Amino acid sequence: MGRIVLVTGVSRYLGGQIARILAKDPSIDQVIGVDVIPPKVKLSQMQFVRADIRNPVIAKVLGEAGVDTVVHMGVIATPRQAGGRATMKEINVIGTMQLLAACQRTPSVKALVVKSSASVYGSGPKDPAMFTEEMQPRHTPRSGWAKDSVEVEGFVRGFARRRPDVAVTTLRFANIIGPGIDTAMTTYFSLPVIPTVLGFDARLQFIHEDDGLEFIKRAVLGSYAGTFNVAGSGILMLSQAIRRTGHKRVSLPEFLFMPVGRSISSAGLIDFTTEQVRYLTFGRVLDTSLAQTTFGHTPMYSTPQAFASFLARREVSVA
Repeated sequence: MGRIVLVTGVSRYLGGQIARILAKDPSIDQVIGVDVIPPKVKLSQMQFVRADIRNPVIAKVLGEAGVDTVVHMGVIATPRQAGGRATMKEINVIGTMQLLAACQRTPSVKALVVKSSASVYGSGPKDPAMFTEEMQPRHTPRSGWAKDSVEVEGFVRGFARRRPDVAVTTLRFANIIGPGIDTAMTTYFSLPVIPTVLGFDARLQFIHEDDGLEFIKRAVLGSYAGTFNVAGSGILMLSQAIRRTGHKRVSLPEFLFMPVGRSISSAGLIDFTTEQVRYLTFGRVLDTSLAQTTFGHTPMYSTPQAFASFLARREVSVA
């Protein structure tokens, strides 16, 4: 038997994409995709198992298949994806706990790859010019996806201590962007009038979806235990990014920005959280040298190029 890889969150865009990529690799014998709902697009060469990682039954799936590598793509970024914040937290935190417990009980598991987020560093006025992997957040996230990501990483570190025989790779991605993916950030930059905080111009970094998937693929095929920042080179100031969209910008005092964001959220356009507002106020920049050296891959798209790829997709859809 060749390698057997299980991918969680396979019904969402990135989970489905990485499952498709891995299924085509000759060194992988089987890819098992897990989610609570079937993928909208049938993924050939992949076995789909309808299962909830919050349920201990996931251990049965791992054990019976003899899975050796788990790719955890199942952390949800916005409440709308889950049907509410309470469900979102349960899927992200409780789901990860159950998945790791299942991995711990499955002797065949030898590698774990976790898609995490640079949001674990938080955003604020005391941040360094660039975050390296060993730095602690100066402004610890206290809500939303960012807080869930902090908790998830804590559970992952605990698992790594209990199963030192498993190569655990945690990838902290900058905002993923590109022609195929829809996120809170792509929705924000698609607003006809884009609100910003008066007096601030955040430094932004993006990673193109193709580069993000390449790092995940290399993490699965190799053995790169550790935590790694992943982002495209260069930065964009928020003001520069908005100018490139061609949309109008409205600068609001900080005390008005959050109420306006809530009104936009209630209209179903975007999920504004406290952590997202802080990011759009202060920004965040990552030092990615460790990932590039370790994985032997320099992103094909810089931050400005990744943003341009997203804008090109939007222009085609409008046309």
